[in-house]
Amino acid sequence: MHEAQAALTTLLDCPFVRLAAVITPPDTDRRGLSGAADLTSAARAAGVPVIYESNLNAPGATETVHALHPDLMVIVGWTRLLGPEVLSVPRNGCVGFHASLLPRHRGRAPVNWAILRGEPVTGNTMLLLDPGADTGDIVDQVRIPIGPEDTCGTVYDRVARAGAGMLRTHLPALLAGTAPRHAQNPAEGDVLPRRTPGMGVIDWDRPAFAVHDWVRALTTPYPGAFGLLEGERVMVWRTRPPSGDEPGGPPGAVLDVGPEGVRVATREGSVLVTAMSGPDEPPQPAADWSRRTGVRPGTRFAAVPPAVSRWVLGEGPRPEGVAR
Repeated sequence: MHEAQAALTTLLDCPFVRLAAVITPPDTDRRGLSGAADLTSAARAAGVPVIYESNLNAPGATETVHALHPDLMVIVGWTRLLGPEVLSVPRNGCVGFHASLLPRHRGRAPVNWAILRGEPVTGNTMLLLDPGADTGDIVDQVRIPIGPEDTCGTVYDRVARAGAGMLRTHLPALLAGTAPRHAQNPAEGDVLPRRTPGMGVIDWDRPAFAVHDWVRALTTPYPGAFGLLEGERVMVWRTRPPSGDEPGGPPGAVLDVGPEGVRVATREGSVLVTAMSGPDEPPQPAADWSRRTGVRPGTRFAAVPPAVSRWVLGEGPRPEGVAR
């Protein structure tokens, strides 16, 4: 993941660290991951061996880690939980990061969930990994504010910088086995559900700011938010933060197409869409794309069934027949 680049730079810049190897998934596996980062160029430029592996719990991979004789493993953006066998290899354990203020928001996509829920603050937590999902002892935490124009990309950039800063601060103690740590209370916090591309559908029958939060939470480098026009997906990549006095109309109705974008009605007011595209296209100025494709005032995005709306909010199961 993109946070791994900042962590690797920190390790490469540290004069008392010798990197035994950089372990990263093969290119074919990374292409399917949102926000995946290429670490190979920086590693090879520094003369660090690169090992391609997707599952460190596999017997052969665990043996490879054993052969490196690591004092410490730094795990950043790894999508699989590590099992007890590989976690026990480094003399001083495995340190990892989670983009929330643990124990709050354990689980998948914590920044995306925080933004789409309209939360004003997230964070980054450095922890010593155990076999559970984000349940290890906490070493340090940094609070990260979320502004009304932030996106998942801008917040994850700050998460990456915060992680690199904590790594730089605590690396000597981590290597000595003396880093501060305190246990999490298993009764506290929550576990976030996994998100899938199909969960990006926009329910326009929500307040304008909730729709704005939805779009900015799921935009690049993630699969994106979308609405359905005549059964076809229309990707919505960017909206302008509502001021509260925008015109309204039936939720999902296109109210205006102008030089600044496409105005779409919500439950209360409307949002101005400034970047949109077809499903296999990069983000484009909404005004140009809509004129080219025939989106005009009076066009209306399809309503989202209540069961689907609950599912995409993490409040219910995926309805039968709905794509992931």
